[in-house]
Amino acid sequence: MISEFKLEITTPTGRVYSKAVDMVTLPGREGEMGILPQHAPLIALLGDGEIVARRGDQEDRLLVTGGCVEITPERVAVITVFATPEDAIDADKAQAARARAEARLKENISPEEVALVQASLTHSLAQLKIKRRPPQR
Repeated sequence: MISEFKLEITTPTGRVYSKAVDMVTLPGREGEMGILPQHAPLIALLGDGEIVARRGDQEDRLLVTGGCVEITPERVAVITVFATPEDAIDADKAQAARARAEARLKENISPEEVALVQASLTHSLAQLKIKRRPPQR
């Protein structure tokens, strides 16, 4: 029986992750999804959140911003607007971005600008949530 599958994460700038994994947890729009080898085929929308890829006792964590996923028994292919590994997130920069976005929302800006600033705020909050999470055992 197959004990691993390929996880590929792609953004508009290219592939950011491609490894064989034992399990992956995805932030689905309707809730978190755990995927194991030989999963039934599925196509689903992703929400904003964290992808956790497990290989034995190692974990890779990536922040993603929406997208979609195609799951087959041998492969999980994620297409997302933005993905970054946890270790590449700078908490100080995320906090500064949060403060800028919150200040900008207090100004008189157009509805289009509000949407962009809210997206920026959501992204910085997601980064901070990941960086402030208690260490995994």
